[in-house]
Amino acid sequence: MNTNSNNHLPYSGIRVVEFVHMVMGPSCGLMLADLGAEVIKVEPVGHGRDGDATRKLLGSGAGFFPMFNRNKKSVTLDLQTPEGKEAALRLIATADVVCENFKPGTMRRLGLDYGSLKDRFPQLIYVSHKGFLPGPYEHRTALDEVVQMMGGLAYMTGRPGDPLRAGTSVNDIMGGMFGAMGAMAALAQREKTGRGQEVQSALFENNVFLIAQHMMQFAVTGKPAAPMPARISAWAIYDVFEVKNGEQIFLAVVSDGAWRVFCDAFQLGGLRDDPRLGSNNARVLAREWLIPLLREHLSQYDSAHIAEVFESNGLPFAPIAMPHELLDDRHLNESGALAPIELPDGRQTKTVLLPLTLDGRHLEVRLSPPKLGEHSLEILTALGYSAEHARALSQGIAPAEAGA
Repeated sequence: MNTNSNNHLPYSGIRVVEFVHMVMGPSCGLMLADLGAEVIKVEPVGHGRDGDATRKLLGSGAGFFPMFNRNKKSVTLDLQTPEGKEAALRLIATADVVCENFKPGTMRRLGLDYGSLKDRFPQLIYVSHKGFLPGPYEHRTALDEVVQMMGGLAYMTGRPGDPLRAGTSVNDIMGGMFGAMGAMAALAQREKTGRGQEVQSALFENNVFLIAQHMMQFAVTGKPAAPMPARISAWAIYDVFEVKNGEQIFLAVVSDGAWRVFCDAFQLGGLRDDPRLGSNNARVLAREWLIPLLREHLSQYDSAHIAEVFESNGLPFAPIAMPHELLDDRHLNESGALAPIELPDGRQTKTVLLPLTLDGRHLEVRLSPPKLGEHSLEILTALGYSAEHARALSQGIAPAEAGA
């Protein structure tokens, strides 16, 4: 973990205060934090609440908190109390950007929505992550799975008649990315106008953007897109093959030149010279008999040999990896795409950095995911509270304090 100054990063000097949970809102803050912003995560205490609920999720949610909350500071406040809300307002007064991703109406009830803040803080940029942008559906509660089902993604991923959500939180993560992109655009515009604005990003519209290529496919062809497992591929060889010892590997041969190289590499001269297979489109039409023949032929080779042949000939291929195996991936480790972090319980592990470099450098981990309320004293005393009052506020207790 790098604890050096972040002054070389583009959003150094920008303060972000986030009222977020789950994945979408934290993803937005993560991206701004990795780019150098100071991101302060306000977590709830009191009334039976004990921080961001994702700290304690099991199963498929166990990775949410450690993945999306690095490079952030944690402050705990009870926003249901006047004292906790006042502390939040003091903190917002120091912020360039506020992010939230709660149900519609939640922030308004707290008096912390954009409408309540914009006149008091005209330079503030306020990013709301919602299920739906304003319109007939905006009152609905959404989840990634909900919008995948209603937005066509589950239909495209599953087999016909068997819709299937994608295997990761695609809309939450990408929706957070669009929220961060909106914040960046608003910061750039504030440089010109001196004024902040509200930015909105939403799960449903994000999902529709992801599926838009298939909507446009219909507009162009007049034919509905088929689910991916049942589609007529644009490429003749573009499949997962089961090879020797039951191993699986994805192979792609997507041009006429690549077809000739593939046939020569695997002693398939008869197929290379078959006039029925002279072009990619001809091979697509021949898939019904061609693919079974190739499956049988390739089954005599193990996946390592096939991978070696494909790589040496510049042909696309991929082993079928499980997510946990990527922690030991040679490329990710040697290229610097993985970095060490400490989990809130003290264990050491590696995390995945943003998939970009600036000036040849990955964006580093400066702070591991914070312990609950780890930075409360630091942040609250900087707002003018005494250490005693800051501790009380961070525990959901608010004793009267003259001059606080």
